[in-house]
Amino acid sequence: MTATARERLLEAAVEAFAEKGFTATTTRDIAARAGMSPAAVYVHHDSKESLLFTVSLDGHRSALRVVEAGTRDPGSSSPQRLARVVHDFSAWHATNSRVGRIVQYEFDALTPEHRAEIAALRREIEARVREVLVEGVRSGDFEVADVAGTARAILSLSIDLVRWFHPHGPQTPDQVGDLHARLALRMVAAHRD
Repeated sequence: MTATARERLLEAAVEAFAEKGFTATTTRDIAARAGMSPAAVYVHHDSKESLLFTVSLDGHRSALRVVEAGTRDPGSSSPQRLARVVHDFSAWHATNSRVGRIVQYEFDALTPEHRAEIAALRREIEARVREVLVEGVRSGDFEVADVAGTARAILSLSIDLVRWFHPHGPQTPDQVGDLHARLALRMVAAHRD
């Protein structure tokens, strides 16, 4: 399968799942949107759930790369790293809001094995944010009594925006990212220099 055909198939799945939901979408719907025959879908994916898993896996891996990139700047302070992670994670969710909406709301449609794999990626994202918070507490930049709970609350800012963000709305992904970064720093009581 060429990259172009794969991208067309996955984009068609995203469009169909976003418009109709996983349950109401058929492989025929996806194939028609991709300009393929229904049989062509089964050449590349054994089921509609397999397409959903691929969309979810690709989305989560991409989001994890964004978070990891924000935590890897050794010359920056904990507040700078947290601000970058939250900004970039929120901007990613805004830019990819259809994918984000699908992977959040259709998680239960995945097989138990696929849910476990996606859950592991979610835990890895949360672990990276917890590491930044722990470093900030250790350096005295943050005051956080519950690191795990605070990490989940901060991540929820980004994840939850897929419910309401619209690409043609009044805010850009960067503006939403800036707002969420400022809110996250307030949540951890970051000390100002």
